[in-house]
Amino acid sequence: MAAKDAEIEFKKDTVSKLLSGFFKEDKTRLSGDAVLLMAEMLRVFVQEAAVRSQKQAESEDCEQVDIEHFEKILPQLLLDF
Repeated sequence: MAAKDAEIEFKKDTVSKLLSGFFKEDKTRLSGDAVLLMAEMLRVFVQEAAVRSQKQAESEDCEQVDIEHFEKILPQLLLDF
């Protein structure tokens, strides 16, 4: 991460469209609170993935996080969530 205080944010519209893509019926609606909750869950998930990838890179004495570091932590990340 470029800055430790950089905050991860997801647009409500993007999260809403993402979730709506999984609905089986067109009549299904999504409340604003549900969108905000899902956006927060995505934020936590991405933040955790970034931290674990950084720790993996550090354990391999790398100065930069690469996709390989993310790929190594992905199985444990998916099991934890």
